[in-house]
Amino acid sequence: MRHVWIGFLLMLTLTTHAANAQGEPGGRQKIEAAKIGLITNRLNLTTDQAPQFWAVYNEYNARKQDLNRRVRQLTNEPSRTNLSDDQLRNGLRELNATKQKLADLDQEYMDRFLKVITPAQLAELNKTEQVFNKMLINQLNRQN
Repeated sequence: MRHVWIGFLLMLTLTTHAANAQGEPGGRQKIEAAKIGLITNRLNLTTDQAPQFWAVYNEYNARKQDLNRRVRQLTNEPSRTNLSDDQLRNGLRELNATKQKLADLDQEYMDRFLKVITPAQLAELNKTEQVFNKMLINQLNRQN
């Protein structure tokens, strides 16, 4: 248990440093390094699991980031105020279709992850990503 707390405190420190570095060149890499450290610590990957897991996770994460970027674009387009009802309707359909692609991606990669890690580790991965995102948002809010 002591080891877990030490790891958590280390990740909190790294996250704090990473959040401070977001505006710096290479800040994104520091945030990703903190995320990788937290995931590695919380999942307790074996030496056999780790290389396979990270190969699948990196592919999954890249695809997920692309889809999330598209959702943000569709949601935040400033030109949406001058669109017709049909154009708005089509934009909403595309937004929903992109969100469905995110759900489909999670389902596809769940099967791939379960070939490498246990269901308990996959559940912990989902929880850890939420914890990391919450920690990062809290740190960014404290800075502003």
